[in-house]
Amino acid sequence: MARKTEQEKLDAKREKEYHKKHKHIYRQTPGDVLFDVLNYFFFTVFTLSCIFPFYYLFINTISDNELVKKGMVNFYPKGINIDNYLKLREVGDLGNAFLVSVSRTILGTALMVVASAFVGYLVTKQEMWHRSFWYRFLVITMYFNAGLIPTYLNLVMLGLTNNYWVYIIPGIVAPYNIILVKTYIESIPGELEESAFIDGASYLVVFSKLIWPLSKPILATIAIFGAVGHWNSFQDSLIYMQGNSKLFTLQHRLYTYLNTFSNLGSLMNSSTTGNADAVAAALNTKVIKYTVSMVSVIPILCVYPFMQRYFEKGIMLGAVKG
Repeated sequence: MARKTEQEKLDAKREKEYHKKHKHIYRQTPGDVLFDVLNYFFFTVFTLSCIFPFYYLFINTISDNELVKKGMVNFYPKGINIDNYLKLREVGDLGNAFLVSVSRTILGTALMVVASAFVGYLVTKQEMWHRSFWYRFLVITMYFNAGLIPTYLNLVMLGLTNNYWVYIIPGIVAPYNIILVKTYIESIPGELEESAFIDGASYLVVFSKLIWPLSKPILATIAIFGAVGHWNSFQDSLIYMQGNSKLFTLQHRLYTYLNTFSNLGSLMNSSTTGNADAVAAALNTKVIKYTVSMVSVIPILCVYPFMQRYFEKGIMLGAVKG
């Protein structure tokens, strides 16, 4: 124990002498101090400006509705209650709509990631049949599309309207995500693939055992894009599910619920008569909007922190090449 203490003292002394000898290296000029202060100030303000809208929504949804209507809830909740969230249970088939949204988000994102990874790897191979043509054809689809009506008619002929798979199939091939994956794979040293081929590995083995694990950052990045897109989408449910209300997504249900109260509010504002319950419901439109927005964003906010470290690596794709 004594030896360890002496060694620690010796190390501390050496470190002190080193810092004293190289003190000029660590000395900051007034300009450096000013830069650090401004830098911390800017990013603190920026961070707070990103967080505050969600915080503002949340405190208004758990505060007294009368105070919210008067605009008296700004920085902290007042008259805490959770009735606004409990009232959402009155929306018909909300639980079923939640399951539809969750299932389409998980399945749609998983299939999109697998397809993007495989096609992205495929178009990096020079020996692919007519590689340049297929890749350019893929890119062109990002800028030109048939439009809403031809797309709708096509899906009708394919029997996908009022069908759960209309949420999944059209989004499996995502050209932008494929380009991101292709760019990332090209940054992986080619010697790794060559050594695998020398050992007798096939393309499928190389893809599953080598490319897939090394591409986790970019795959996590496009997974976030896909999950957010599937979760927030409601137009496909609105357009393609007119005859099958059991397949409405959560966003569609909440959108309908929000519009009902918004229309009621407009009606009551233009009318001089009406019962007290209807008036009260109309006056709560602001609170309902806040609650619906909060319910819509909470699941993504819960998932994002687990994907953030991969996302940070993915956005740097292609920056360093081997």
